[in-house]
Amino acid sequence: MQISTKFTIAIHILAATEYFGKDMKVTSDLLSASIGANPVIIRGLMSDMKKAGLIETKRGPGGITITKPLDQITFYDVYEAVEKNKDELFHFHEAPNPNCPVGHNIHAALDDRLEKAQKHFEEDLKNYKVSDVAKDIHKLIKKEEAS
Repeated sequence: MQISTKFTIAIHILAATEYFGKDMKVTSDLLSASIGANPVIIRGLMSDMKKAGLIETKRGPGGITITKPLDQITFYDVYEAVEKNKDELFHFHEAPNPNCPVGHNIHAALDDRLEKAQKHFEEDLKNYKVSDVAKDIHKLIKKEEAS
């Protein structure tokens, strides 16, 4: 599969922005520390998410904000914003042997199925909301604090 870590990092960005944004300015450095990734990677994803209308950014120490309630942002919205290899979720091996009966026919036998699987996957992403992730994080933090 071609889904990169960008997808989960972007959801982490939204969840952390929702969690920390109430009490402090959310910056790429704060997010980088939470995610454990280079701030340059975070800023690149933030740019993609801004272009998709999921967040707003203010240069310098301004921080980021989420543009709409998390219950209106689906996993598919995030996937569309940050994944660049969406057209080919399943990357086929490059050079099946055309002289082999299996190698010669593998695309014809598999391509339609993979295309259908990708469509089902993308439709399924629309059933999950970022707000559910944020709610679970809040519950887990409260549980840890109570221990």
